[in-house]
Amino acid sequence: MVEQFLKQTTFKDQRDFIENLEICVPENFNFAYDVVDKWGSQAPDKVALCWTNDQGEHINFTFADIKRESDKAASFFQSKGIGRGDMVMLILKRRYEFWFSIIALHKIGAVVIPATHLLTKKDIVYRNNAADIKMIVCVGEEEVLKHVNDSIADSKALESVVSIGPVVPEGWLDYHLETAQATPFVKPELPNINDDISLLYFTSGTTGNPKMVAHDFTYPLGHIVTASYWHNLHEDSLHLTLADTGWGKAVWGKLYGQWIAGAAVFVYDFDKFAPADVLAMIEKYNITSFCAPPTVFRFLIREDLTQYNISSLKYCTIAGEALNPKVYEEFYRLTGIKLKEGFGQTETTLTIATYPWTEPKPGSMGIPNPQYDVDLIAPDGRSVEAGEQGQIIIRTDKKKPLGLFKEYYRNAELTHEAWHDNVYYTGDVAWKDEDGYFWFVGRADDVIKSSGYRIGPFEVESALMTHPAVVECAITGVPDEIRGQVVKATIVLAQDYKHRADEDLIKEIQNHVKTVTAPYKYPRIVEFVPELPKTISGKIRRVEIRNNHKQE
Repeated sequence: MVEQFLKQTTFKDQRDFIENLEICVPENFNFAYDVVDKWGSQAPDKVALCWTNDQGEHINFTFADIKRESDKAASFFQSKGIGRGDMVMLILKRRYEFWFSIIALHKIGAVVIPATHLLTKKDIVYRNNAADIKMIVCVGEEEVLKHVNDSIADSKALESVVSIGPVVPEGWLDYHLETAQATPFVKPELPNINDDISLLYFTSGTTGNPKMVAHDFTYPLGHIVTASYWHNLHEDSLHLTLADTGWGKAVWGKLYGQWIAGAAVFVYDFDKFAPADVLAMIEKYNITSFCAPPTVFRFLIREDLTQYNISSLKYCTIAGEALNPKVYEEFYRLTGIKLKEGFGQTETTLTIATYPWTEPKPGSMGIPNPQYDVDLIAPDGRSVEAGEQGQIIIRTDKKKPLGLFKEYYRNAELTHEAWHDNVYYTGDVAWKDEDGYFWFVGRADDVIKSSGYRIGPFEVESALMTHPAVVECAITGVPDEIRGQVVKATIVLAQDYKHRADEDLIKEIQNHVKTVTAPYKYPRIVEFVPELPKTISGKIRRVEIRNNHKQE
């Protein structure tokens, strides 16, 4: 399938990739018809989705199954007045109905708004009114149902609420009953044009309400590079990305590029992450490719991997946060697999990555994706020299890269602030070495300015991670009258060191950092905690750590 969108499908090195990567964009492209339904007719028995949960249930869905179920869902949505441009929020965790629903909504040209099940009434009301959401489809779990139910009265555009079960409250639509009774689906005459919005993500910043990141119908094609040339997938691959469907990482790793490549997507539906369970899934189902945030790999390397036969696993990628070299080196020692890092945002597809033909440098994000004209600039706007820190930007003067967002929906001012004069400002800081590899420093807001020095959280975290006492850590800046800011380390200790959570251990860790990296970067404040605050996708919430410190 990927061949129909590329002029050249194999690349021998980075130069070949840069010079010859060309993605062909059909007129009025629709992922549901042009990829899913095409697989459904050309290879109806090919497995598209291998789904299992922590209760032991397991179902394989073929592409023919996905076509049939998405047609039924599309007919149901149409019968409730959902059509081109209408907004529908999906709060479906890792349930397989997410895949049926998102494909169905693409088929009728509606806008999909994936959302996490952790939203409260306030969050849902804000989203409903900010985007004029017309329908919500959610899991039938008590907490989720309550928050959605409580939001209805204050949501001006909301017309329908749908539960996939097991509980369907009175007055709600029953997804499975409605789709079972749906009339045969009739494709709209013109479901979409390429420039229509297909996908909308609410993404939180450090201040203010979440931004609405809008992507058009060509966005899935931007993920060809994600799946085929970062995940390194092909038609015999079984790929697992650990991500809840409420976050952008789900369509990065559990849908678009994977199905264009013809790979099967593995979904493990669980409530509580346990590294041993993930290893058991890899062994049981012969998973070939795996992608997860650094948090997951930090816990995997602490398991006894000799107890699992994970020889089917050939390729591993990592994203969400920068990868500490210690984690890379230990995972490679245990498995022989070199972790391939990648970088991108909700606003983009994969922007920088380590590809199959490039040798990883532990701790580096890799090299820019040729789809994007990436540069690093200083505050005065000049391109920085090798070794100098700068903000990651994407130049759009030659063309808008395939996969770059369309706009911040209903917020022209915010869109212009981030993307003007043919430059998109990512807000992330990095530096580049002499070989062109990019090294993540942190969000522009996270960079610590102490006594005239600029200190990136990641470099200090990497130094901390080489101490045996440290399982996880987060570096933040704390206001200081003399230095402007000082470095604070929030640390989760290894089990063997928890009894030593005292001033002596703090001194030992501080001295260790001074020997691993420049002494001025050492954490002057150290706090030991049972766990770090994280998003559902595994990213450390440094903003929460900063806010907690302010309140103390």
